[in-house]
Amino acid sequence: MYRTLALLCLCLLLSLPTWAGDTVRVAVASNFLATLKLLATDYQARSGDRLRISSASTGKLYAQIIHGAPFEVFLAANAREPERLEEEGLAVPGSRFTYALGRLALWAPRWNGNEKDWADAIRQQPKARIALANPATAPYGTATHEALRRRGLLAGLAPTRLIRGENVAQAFQHVASGATTLGFVAWPQLKGKAPIPGRHWLIEPHWHSPIRQQAVLLKRAASRSSPRRFLRYLAGPHARRIIADQGYRLEPDP
Repeated sequence: MYRTLALLCLCLLLSLPTWAGDTVRVAVASNFLATLKLLATDYQARSGDRLRISSASTGKLYAQIIHGAPFEVFLAANAREPERLEEEGLAVPGSRFTYALGRLALWAPRWNGNEKDWADAIRQQPKARIALANPATAPYGTATHEALRRRGLLAGLAPTRLIRGENVAQAFQHVASGATTLGFVAWPQLKGKAPIPGRHWLIEPHWHSPIRQQAVLLKRAASRSSPRRFLRYLAGPHARRIIADQGYRLEPDP
């Protein structure tokens, strides 16, 4: 009886796949966290690999990487930090590509006005506080500053009206909680809400520089196959379909 059980256990062990997947450490900009969680589920089902995700502003993640954080893949909200990591020898040359094009929106969840233009909405509320991501660390904050400046609004806004979050996720929390009347957020943060409360306005892309969200393989993972496998997936059709469904624009196939 015991011999039979032992043989049965041995057969079961031999029937298991020899590769049971790996874990990939991914640092991701806060605006893309929700989308990455969807991708992680799909990717694990397809590959067996798991993602260990850390999220913060792009600038903060960059600082962590240069100080030795054990990330293997960096999904930034811009191109500048991935480029800098290449120049500094901390990223694998040739691995960088644009995985998504960010879209900026102005949101007022408790808005009763009928303004059709986002700049008019700001003008009609001369004392309202406005949430935005910190331009010093978050690309969506940089894009917000550009849009406000190009529309001639930035100079007229009192500094006390601008409530800065560390990243665009915190800016979203400020306006969603009612701490501010208006907030500049990433469009995918709103797209999942049905219906979207209050009013929202998409910021036309010509009012700010393109938000090219780039991925790069970090040098510490240069010899590992699983991080490269994930980046191939991220550039492929299954991931791109999910990314577009979440409200991002896409460049041509990388």
